[in-house]
Amino acid sequence: MTAMVQTDPLSDGSAVAPAEPSAPRRPSLSPSRAADFKTCPLLYRFRTIDRLPERKSLAAVRGTLVHSVLERLYDLPAARRTPESALELLEPAWADLRDEPGVAELFATAQAEGAETDANAPESVEAWLASAGKLVEKYFALEDPRRIQPEGREQLVEVTLPDGLLLRGYVDRLDVAPNGALRVVDYKTGSMPREAFESKALFQMKFYALVLWRTRGVVAAQLKLLYLGDGDALTYAPEEAELVRFERTLLAIWSAIERAVATGEFRPNKTRLCGWCDHQALCPSWGGTPPPFPAEAAAAAGWRTTLPVTQA
Repeated sequence: MTAMVQTDPLSDGSAVAPAEPSAPRRPSLSPSRAADFKTCPLLYRFRTIDRLPERKSLAAVRGTLVHSVLERLYDLPAARRTPESALELLEPAWADLRDEPGVAELFATAQAEGAETDANAPESVEAWLASAGKLVEKYFALEDPRRIQPEGREQLVEVTLPDGLLLRGYVDRLDVAPNGALRVVDYKTGSMPREAFESKALFQMKFYALVLWRTRGVVAAQLKLLYLGDGDALTYAPEEAELVRFERTLLAIWSAIERAVATGEFRPNKTRLCGWCDHQALCPSWGGTPPPFPAEAAAAAGWRTTLPVTQA
């Protein structure tokens, strides 16, 4: 059965329910980690096995802030779910976020101290909060939250497939109609991708649809991505046969991950996305040398590895 609880951060960047004290650690696959491996196996290793630190970005923290505001919006009575009320939620959400490690450093240089000549100069807090407010306001052009009563927000959905693979991820919002129809909603603070990249955008949503189908026996009627950057929406209606094929895709990805962990061989994949990677100095594609594969840490996390592990 699916467990749905409040979020706790996973060390690999996804979210997971608090484990029982006696529960052994167990590797699992989330939409973000599956996407990492597809993009670059070495990036997956650095994030999931080595757990190397990564810098926060203004865009990522703004996304976290906007998600928090939209989650809190649905704590209000339906009649109060207005743009004005949503904007009032910005400050308390920011108060909870600003003391997290790495956030203050993003605003070390004020926007007025060089933004005119340096496009990468950090924004002022005021300008940054205003930009988050615009994204929150854009949400109301896409939906009327007064007419929506979600079943869940920021909820963990998880399932163990017959072969033992544990799938888990967090759904921004889950709506259930009176007739039992499911709608999975995800908020994006960027702009809607071009048609050629729609399948990549829907990967995460199909992941959720698969887990819900396996746990509830219901194929989601609609997967809905709300792009607050440009006020557009991408909707999709999956079919059962499609989810069966998608499950096979995830199993193939997992099999490749297990082989890589067993041997310690995670190959880099040089793409345009490398420009946003924090680990270029350790990447062979950029002249770097990865640290030795942490076989002991992998074994302690529940991975099977053929590499030697020193017994304590």
